[in-house]
Amino acid sequence: MSRFLFWVALALLIYFAVRAKIRQSARKQQEEYRRQYQQQQEAQQPARQVAPPETMLLCAHCGVHFPASENVPAGGRDYCSPAHVPH
Repeated sequence: MSRFLFWVALALLIYFAVRAKIRQSARKQQEEYRRQYQQQQEAQQPARQVAPPETMLLCAHCGVHFPASENVPAGGRDYCSPAHVPH
């Protein structure tokens, strides 16, 4: 019986050692992929150019904020669309 327990314990030891080695290898591989992805993102960073933020205005009729490029000025006030300009 003691021999059987010895072999079971040895098999469990080998199993857990192999499992730990596989996990360590997977962790290293994941870190390598993550590092490569970050380098790739940093290399693409200069290619991406973000437009500067645009000034937002408040519609005098409905109170909605809208970009200044879509402004419909009338009577010294700002409107989000021609439909909101009073006649």
